[in-house]
Amino acid sequence: MSILTFIPRIAASVLPVFFFLTALVFIDSYKLVRLRTILVSILTGAAVAAVCYVACSGLLEALNLELKPYSRYVAPLVEETLKAVFLVYLIRTSKVGFLVDAAIHGFAIGAGFGFIENIYYLQSVPEASLGTWIVRGFGTAIMHGGATAIFGMVSKSLYDRAAPGRLHLFLPGLGLAYALHSLFNHFVLPPLLSTASLIIVFPLVIVLVFHQSEQATREWLGVGFDTDQELLKLITSREFATTNVGRYLYALKTRFPGEVIADMLCLLRLHVELSIRAKGILMMREAGFRVAPDPEVKAKFEELRYLEKSIGTTGLLAIDPFLHTSSRDLWQLNLLDQT
Repeated sequence: MSILTFIPRIAASVLPVFFFLTALVFIDSYKLVRLRTILVSILTGAAVAAVCYVACSGLLEALNLELKPYSRYVAPLVEETLKAVFLVYLIRTSKVGFLVDAAIHGFAIGAGFGFIENIYYLQSVPEASLGTWIVRGFGTAIMHGGATAIFGMVSKSLYDRAAPGRLHLFLPGLGLAYALHSLFNHFVLPPLLSTASLIIVFPLVIVLVFHQSEQATREWLGVGFDTDQELLKLITSREFATTNVGRYLYALKTRFPGEVIADMLCLLRLHVELSIRAKGILMMREAGFRVAPDPEVKAKFEELRYLEKSIGTTGLLAIDPFLHTSSRDLWQLNLLDQT
C-alpha cells in the first residue's frame, strides 16, 4: 500500500474518535480531568485491545465457536468487561468526581481500544476501501468509546447513591455497554446508517449528561461551600463546646485519650479547610481563571495523614459522621492533592 493510499485510510479510521474525545474535554466547563490521566486512560484502552487480540484465538478454540457468533456475543462481553476494569478502579478510589469525568475517561479508554483495533485491521485488510475505514472510524471506534463512556456514567451515578465499595453497582452499566456493543455487532442496520445513528445519538446523550452534571455541580458547590464555611466558623469559635459537634467530641473523652480528641478536632478543621479550598478552585476554574498551586497544600496533606494515623481506625470511625467521606468529597481532596 502506497503512502498516499495509507494516510487517508488511517486518518479516517483513527482521527474521528480522538476529535470526539477532544470535544468532550473542551465542553467540560470545570476542566477537571487532567491531560495526563486522559493519556493513561487511552493507553489503558490500547493495552486492553492488545490483550483481547491475544485472547481471541484462544477463546474461539476453547469455545469451539465460529467468528460471527463470537463477535456478536462473546467479544462484546470480554471487551467491555476488560475496558471497564480501569474505570471501576478510578470510581472506587474516588479519582472520578462527576458524571462528566466518568464519560471522558470512559471515552478515552474506548478511543485507545478503537485506535489499536483499527490499526490492526488496517494491516490485515489493506485492500479495503476508504469507505470501510470511514465506517470503522466514525462507527466502530465511536461505539467503543461511547459504550465505555455510558458504562462510566451509569456506574458513577449508581455508586454515588449507594454505600461505596459494592461491586454489584457496576453490573447495570456493564450490562448496558454489553447490550449496545452486541447490538452494533449484529449489523441490524446497514453500516452507513448505523454509523450515522451513532454520530447523531451519542453526542445528544453526552450533551444532555454534561448539562445535568454541570447543573448538579453548581448546586453542590453552592450548598457545600456555605456549609463548610459555617462549620469552620463553629470549629474556630469560642462557642464550639456548646455545639452538637463540640458536645459529641467531649462525650468521646470517656473512650479516647485527651490528645486523641485534640487530634480529632484538628483533623476535622483541616478537612473543612481543604474542602473549602477545593471548592474555591472549582469555582475559579468555571469562571475561567487559572489557579496557581498553593505551596501550603502539601504540608496540610502531610499533617492530614499524620493525624489519621495518630487517631487510628476506631477514632476515625467515631468522627466519620462529621467528616466529608462521600465519594465526591473524597474526590475533591484527591483533586486538591494533585493541583
